[in-house]
Amino acid sequence: MFTGIVTAIGRVAKVRRPSRETGNGKRETGVTLTIRAPFKRLRRGESIAVNGACLTVERVVRGGFAVRAVASTVERTLFGEYAAGRRVNLERALRASDRLGGHLVQGHVDGVATIVRVAEQGDALLVDLRVPREVREVSIPRGSITVDGISLTVNALPGPDVVQVALIPRTRAATTLGAPAAGDRVHVEGDVLGKYVRQLCRSGP
Repeated sequence: MFTGIVTAIGRVAKVRRPSRETGNGKRETGVTLTIRAPFKRLRRGESIAVNGACLTVERVVRGGFAVRAVASTVERTLFGEYAAGRRVNLERALRASDRLGGHLVQGHVDGVATIVRVAEQGDALLVDLRVPREVREVSIPRGSITVDGISLTVNALPGPDVVQVALIPRTRAATTLGAPAAGDRVHVEGDVLGKYVRQLCRSGP
């Protein structure tokens, strides 16, 4: 579990895409990312949100760590397109004693959103995102949404498949969303509380 408060920006140092058969005609199709990060005392097996996706540390290396995104994760994220040099938002897993500065984030990316509009409003930057239907269904004004691992507040719902967020200067300075542009694609996760409410409503009496 995470909060969506990015604690560091890492950089992809190496990408490995295995192309070997694992037996019974099956082919290994996941992606292994080696990421440079400033974290201390990392341990193998701990969870880290990488651009909002909860991944498990497979190896601790000097100055960073390696994680593996399996095929199902690659299918609903952008990890298959990542290359060395890419900057990523990082957050270590929440401890029970930590402050919940953002909102409850599972690290289960629902899909990829596309930025369709960026506009300045005072000292904030309004960003319109075309999101997957399942994310739009659980989004409400002043509710929460996670964008590339960042906890953000839904500012408005300007279209049937669009969610608008407002980026304050601090968010732009401390994350990879410093200069978003139309056409950029990002990971999104809908509010987990909204998902439970939606499921309860669908289940009926």
